[in-house]
Amino acid sequence: LTAEFIARVEARFGARPAEWHSGVTMTERRRLWRMAAEGGAELVVGARSALFLPFRDLVLIVVDEEHDASYKQEDGVIYHARDMAVLRASLAGAAVVLASATPSLETWVNAQTGKYARLDLSTRYGAAVMPAISAIDMRAEKLPAAHWISPMLAQAVDRRLEAGEQALLFLNRRGYAPVTLCRACGAQIGCDHCDARMVEHRFLKRLMCHQCGATKPIPAACPSCGAEGRLAPVGPGVERLAEEAAALWPEARIALLSSDRFASARALKEQIAAIAQGAADIIIGTQLVAKGHNFPLLTLVGVIDADLGLQGSDLRAAERTFQLMRQVAGRAGRAERPGEALLQTFQPEHPVIRAILSGEEERFWQAEAEERRAAGAPPFGRLAGIILSSTDPAQVSDFGRELAVMDAPLRAIGARLYGPAPAPIARIRGRHRVRLLIKADKAAPLQAAISRWLGQLRPPSGLRVTVDIDPQSFY
Repeated sequence: LTAEFIARVEARFGARPAEWHSGVTMTERRRLWRMAAEGGAELVVGARSALFLPFRDLVLIVVDEEHDASYKQEDGVIYHARDMAVLRASLAGAAVVLASATPSLETWVNAQTGKYARLDLSTRYGAAVMPAISAIDMRAEKLPAAHWISPMLAQAVDRRLEAGEQALLFLNRRGYAPVTLCRACGAQIGCDHCDARMVEHRFLKRLMCHQCGATKPIPAACPSCGAEGRLAPVGPGVERLAEEAAALWPEARIALLSSDRFASARALKEQIAAIAQGAADIIIGTQLVAKGHNFPLLTLVGVIDADLGLQGSDLRAAERTFQLMRQVAGRAGRAERPGEALLQTFQPEHPVIRAILSGEEERFWQAEAEERRAAGAPPFGRLAGIILSSTDPAQVSDFGRELAVMDAPLRAIGARLYGPAPAPIARIRGRHRVRLLIKADKAAPLQAAISRWLGQLRPPSGLRVTVDIDPQSFY
């Protein structure tokens, strides 16, 4: 919801839209709530919760970048805003537009089967053309230790700086380094409240847990063995990448875009507007920069680690990597000047990387859909995540085992129950976590069966049970 986007909407429709998001004051929210109910807010631009405004006569919902994982709310009331938009439009008799250059597989399948109408935009707006995308095989690059910008990428940045253009270096990892390691004993500094490693944020001079938000000063000595001066950062974050870029291009103006660098939404908007006006030569950012920003002078995108999202057990890993790489590459060449995207990868032969480079999007979606269909995974099957949490590890494990034994209501609809097992991040904010996973056919009455299943047991005091239908994350 950048100032630039709001201005574009105003210029196109002749009226400034009402804004609804966390950065809006409570007074303004009350005013907008009343305006929506009375029909005074004809056009609202908002975040997920805008769907719940009491619109008097709702006729159209547009979900921009409908593939974005942040539309899924995973705290408090769990829902997916894209699916909620479709439901809300259905209830109101309104039209809904799901817009994306890289649609979610669920939406692509719905369009393929005729459930949704499909409209394709075959060209970019105005004179802009799609950037040329190529890979840098990092196995062939000679790179010193603790450096991440390859010589080939550095040369491409040099050419952009000489031409007075902008370059973007993209790394989807906040902070300075994801791991702080003791070279004396090998210990990694973890969070006191979670089973997660602390991330160094050097500009704050603190370590931060990206699960619970806890912070603590960077210690001078190892907390485990007491050795002084032996703590070392391992791996890059955007802050460390900015440090390397400043050493390579000392005269360049470098802007760092990361959500934790700005105290307010207004400060972030001002920085983005300044960059669009040419206030930076090199932009370094996380996925924040992939979300629809328009920098007319930006002609080069360098992805530092295109392999980052390909690992792990997430069933959507390939889909999300494809979407993110295509989205961030699309930041280049959005005006008259042609753009280029370079992906640093150690796996140039990986099917996802090949699909990104070839631009054969339909072939990628077809292959991904066939894999999901064969596995009975969404959107061809149903999943439900059950997360149990408690401050007592024995209590949460015992309750998980009791639930697993009493799975008759799930078996009655042909569903399978997996677990219980400790969650990948087994402790967050001092609460121990156990996960169960339910897999069912697409047509199975899953919610009703889960309700009957959970209704057989009363959770002990202090134990929380969270049900996540069609989970987007599995931590």
